Amino acid sequence: MTDTLTAPHDLVSRVPARRPAARWAVTGGMVAGPLFLTVGLAQGFARDGFDFTRNAISQLALGESGWIQTVNFMLAGALLCVGATGLRQVLRGGPGGTWGPVLVGVFAVSFWVAAAFPADAGAGFPTNAPEATVMSGHGAVHMLGGMVGYLALCAAFVVLARPLAARGLRGWAVATRLVPVVVLAGFMASAASVLAFTAGAGLGLLWLATVTARVAGTPANR
Repeated sequence: MTDTLTAPHDLVSRVPARRPAARWAVTGGMVAGPLFLTVGLAQGFARDGFDFTRNAISQLALGESGWIQTVNFMLAGALLCVGATGLRQVLRGGPGGTWGPVLVGVFAVSFWVAAAFPADAGAGFPTNAPEATVMSGHGAVHMLGGMVGYLALCAAFVVLARPLAARGLRGWAVATRLVPVVVLAGFMASAASVLAFTAGAGLGLLWLATVTARVAGTPANR
C-alpha cells in the first residue's frame, strides 16, 4: 500500500471525460462519511450528558437539539446515494459495476431509516430522560436498519476490492477485504464497549470514502 491518497478534487478530475456526471457524483461518496462523523463528534462533545463511552452517536437525534443529527442522517444518506450513482457510472461494464453501487445504495437508505426511526434513550442521554427498559418499535427498526446497512457496506467492500485489484491497487484491495472483519468485530463488541461500536462504524464510513476516491481516481488496466 505505497499509493498516496490524492486530494479529492484531483481524483474527481481524473474520472474519464466521457462520464462527466460521474466527476461530481462520486464526490458524494467521498464526503458523506467524513462529514457525518465530523458533525456527530462535534455534537457529542457539545451536548450535555452525552458520553462517547456510554452513548452511540445515533442517540444524538434525541432531545431538544436532536434535529441536527436527524438532518445529519438525511444528508449522509443523500450523499451516499449520489456517490453510489457515481460509482455505477465509473464502474459500468467492469468488475463490481453492478453489485458494488447497489450495496452502497442499501447502506445509504439505512441512514434515512435511522432518521425516520430514532434510537431509544438510554445510558443517561438525553439528560433526565427515562431509561428505556424495553426496546420500542422505532428503536428496533433503527437497530435493524443499521444492521442491514452495515452488512451491506461490508459486502460492498468485498465487491469493490475487485475493481481496486483491476486498477493495480492490490494492497488497497487486500485491505478492503479485511476492513469488514474489523467493522463487524466492533459491532460484536458493542455489548461490552460502545466505543468499539463507534470505532467500527466510523472505520466503515471513512474507508468507503477512501475506496470511492481510489476507484474513481485510478483508471482500470486494459
